[in-house]
Amino acid sequence: LYFSAQEGILFFYHIKGLQYEMKICADILQPISSLTFSPDYTVLLLVTDQGTVYTYKPAHSGEAVKLLDACSSCFLTADFLTPGDKYCVSVTISGEVQVWFLEDGTCLSKLNLDIEVHIT
Repeated sequence: LYFSAQEGILFFYHIKGLQYEMKICADILQPISSLTFSPDYTVLLLVTDQGTVYTYKPAHSGEAVKLLDACSSCFLTADFLTPGDKYCVSVTISGEVQVWFLEDGTCLSKLNLDIEVHIT
């Protein structure tokens, strides 16, 4: 079980029967607004309240890596484009939808919806 705290810390709970063990996986120093696993569960996308997107690879137990930084408009959320875990799609408050290459954060495509977006 992965979850985040208001302080920007990503936690992992290993639960087995009535026993559990908690581990701090990453501290990104910004509140995390959403967590999304890739379809094969190898990569976790973390989106912060400030609109920055990080990747975290549970199998590597390393730090979260900043992938995308909010520029003119904050990222509201991001998700993987399936199949696979090489690309993600994001949407900003201003209504810009973007497709990203996860390996290096290259923006491959963008579309402006010309409306303000809200996540409910």
